[in-house]
Amino acid sequence: MPKTSNVYRDKRNGSWYFVANLGTDAGGKRVRHWGRGYKTQKDAKAAYDAYMADFSKTAVKVNSTMSFGEFFRTYWVPDYKARTRESTFAVRSQMARKRFARWDRCRLRDIDAPALKRWQNELVSAYSPSYARSVYGYFAMVLDMAVKLGLLRANPARTVGNVPKARREVDFWTRDEFERVAATFDTSEYYGLHGFTCLWLLYMTGLRLGEAQALRWSAIDFGAGTLSVSCSMYYRNLGDWKITPPKTKAGKRVIALDSLTLGYLSRWYDVQQRNICSDFVLSRDGSPLSKHVIGRIIERHAPMAGVHRIRVHALRHSHAALLISLGENALAIRDRLGHEDVKTTLGTYGHLYADANRGVAARLDAAFSPSGGQPVGSPPNPSDTPEPVGNVAKDV
Repeated sequence: MPKTSNVYRDKRNGSWYFVANLGTDAGGKRVRHWGRGYKTQKDAKAAYDAYMADFSKTAVKVNSTMSFGEFFRTYWVPDYKARTRESTFAVRSQMARKRFARWDRCRLRDIDAPALKRWQNELVSAYSPSYARSVYGYFAMVLDMAVKLGLLRANPARTVGNVPKARREVDFWTRDEFERVAATFDTSEYYGLHGFTCLWLLYMTGLRLGEAQALRWSAIDFGAGTLSVSCSMYYRNLGDWKITPPKTKAGKRVIALDSLTLGYLSRWYDVQQRNICSDFVLSRDGSPLSKHVIGRIIERHAPMAGVHRIRVHALRHSHAALLISLGENALAIRDRLGHEDVKTTLGTYGHLYADANRGVAARLDAAFSPSGGQPVGSPPNPSDTPEPVGNVAKDV
């Protein structure tokens, strides 16, 4: 029978009981509550959950000696796990194990602004601003719950404030760079064609990696020229993966495909189906595409093309940069990438519109300059001014 946190079996009579850890008293002694005599493990777990829920409304408000680690494991983890994506929870859990250890035995009431500021400075010195901001922001979220439950009067992490958000220049391949990489593949060979198809699909659609891993042939309508995104994939390893909803509600979308991409996908379908049996578009061996494969493809072919290496997610940035260079507006790019809000699109790619702005000026010139005639709105030639008729007084 799988183990359940805080629930145990009494070896003497076979019944089940739970132990609720409630922090420490004023003297530093650990405070616990036992609930005994349950017939099943499930009953004991339900009783534990009910007790802790009631405790959060009453006793927790007067208990100010609980450690951060106890609070994190007892209150935060179950709540956060229930309301967030599994992949997000896994990433945040790993982050907490590595970065929150220093606070584990510290009582919540002893966590103050000066100590947090010193920690924040250490994070900024040791890691990138974006990672330091992510770690500190997650810690602040945990303390927000402590405030909500009455363990803290105020959140000292909010008093200090998070690491300032640094503007990052997104990395991407230009159209010329991508074409140079694409030219390095031997598409007459199975694995060469597979690698080419992987990079081409991500570059020309802006799919997230998880969306591309979960993409099935049934989602591509060759007649209508569209690709439907309705799911993603949480991939840990070959034996541990699952289909999940898209990252956001806007992630469910239909992407129009160009004729060249449709042709390449059709060619890959014929070759793939002659070699393996798989519903997944990017499968090369019958299993879902490993999350590491495309990174290795880039690592191998970028030097062959003489271009800089990029991360897999940068192929999505490259697609957005391509669309901006072609004059597409932010709303169209938002819909194609599956962003929830156009602010996300502009916040990430707004700086790329600088060059596009010069194109706007050129198009305005063309729009208001009819061929063979005088530009609309230009000052009239003095010689074309008509003579006054009669005795007309000038307005003053």
